[in-house]
Amino acid sequence: MERAMLGVSLRDQIRNVEIRRRTRVTDIAQRVAKLKWQWAGHIVRRKDGRWGPKVLEWQPRTGKRSVGRPPTRWTDDIKRVAGSRWIQAAQNRGTWNSLQK
Repeated sequence: MERAMLGVSLRDQIRNVEIRRRTRVTDIAQRVAKLKWQWAGHIVRRKDGRWGPKVLEWQPRTGKRSVGRPPTRWTDDIKRVAGSRWIQAAQNRGTWNSLQK
């Protein structure tokens, strides 16, 4: 869509970063990742006893495991950046925001 806005084709060999700079359209993947990061920190810091943090820690272990690669979980990309102790890191808002960048 952005290439069509500028009248640029793939044959012109202009990178997506340059096209986004020209159109001033934000990358939706980066926006979604940022919102997910912020929401995960928000949910973990809540202390009102709701089930949100419990769902993030839940490990289903029923029946036999399926063959092949394990399914990607919602928290996998957060763990990739912040480590396996991301829930403790999210308790401190300053530390959590510094990990995002």
